[in-house]
Amino acid sequence: MKALQYREIGSRPEVVEVPDPEVGPGQVLLKVTAAGVCHSDEFVMSLPADQYIYGLPLTLGHEGAGIVEAVGDGVTGVKPGDAVAVYGPWGCGRCLMCAQGKENYCLNAVAEHIQPPGLGAPGSMAEYMIVDSERHLVPLDGLDPVQNVSLTDAGLTPYHAIKNSLPKLGAGTTAVVIGTGGLGHVGIQILRAISGATVVALDVNEEKLSLAREVGAQHAMLSNPDAVDAVRELTGGRGANAVFDFVGVQPTVDLAGAMAGSEGDVTIVGIGGGALPVGFGRIAYDVAVRTPYWGSRSELIEVLDLARAGSVKVEIETYSLDEAPKAYERLHEGRIRGRAVIVPNA
Repeated sequence: MKALQYREIGSRPEVVEVPDPEVGPGQVLLKVTAAGVCHSDEFVMSLPADQYIYGLPLTLGHEGAGIVEAVGDGVTGVKPGDAVAVYGPWGCGRCLMCAQGKENYCLNAVAEHIQPPGLGAPGSMAEYMIVDSERHLVPLDGLDPVQNVSLTDAGLTPYHAIKNSLPKLGAGTTAVVIGTGGLGHVGIQILRAISGATVVALDVNEEKLSLAREVGAQHAMLSNPDAVDAVRELTGGRGANAVFDFVGVQPTVDLAGAMAGSEGDVTIVGIGGGALPVGFGRIAYDVAVRTPYWGSRSELIEVLDLARAGSVKVEIETYSLDEAPKAYERLHEGRIRGRAVIVPNA
């Protein structure tokens, strides 16, 4: 079968022929219908050799959906022909966090060398993929896999981040979204759907801000130091009740810290390497700073429910598997509007 692989440190991904996977006990074989392209892949492929821990060659794709092709011994929860989405942050299934469905925070994953698909295990950018357990599959129940595959990360990650701040986002509050791309434009929709907050979007150019307005942001402005005073003015000097930074570079993290009002939240979702100094006088009083990772299985079900209700829709560009390297080039150049989706078996 064909697969998109990262094969050499510092190289670009390439489409290659690899052996068809064989399903083992407890596993599920999927015929992949859609796979999402993510900035996390870019991050992984930018790591130097001394920091790279994901193995080579690596079949990319941690956002996946497919049709069950075959099941291994002991699998009873899904059957061939089922249309499913893949819950990506795999865990041990036994620890306290996994028992709550929070496999994104599995206590044993590192020690047991459990890695997500596309981030260590073979991912979804292939004609077929192996899912290690049926518990990592969620029924699509009529959702279009191509339109919605990105919700397994680009929807789940902002949903998890926003849910933590919901007690602070009632009527009359303000939430700031920094970065309105793949995750941010979904985050704006989630905020509009489940909170009472006024949503302020920040990004680096008018094209990106236009998308933010299209998906529901009430205010949109350039992401620069002037935005701090603008947010303060919008909030009567109080500052934002919650700031969600989907970029995470130092300039955006600095903005997030400066915009948050007393008892507000700063949630750094992006993996740009920025850090926020926390200490008396460094940020507003009683600000909580979080760095969440992905989300729980139950939250993925909730995100897909939002999509079924029409509350969340991902802006997508589609590519064949042979065109996947081009999708990553466009991602690297910042030319993807919303999210790129690979359709391996088109």
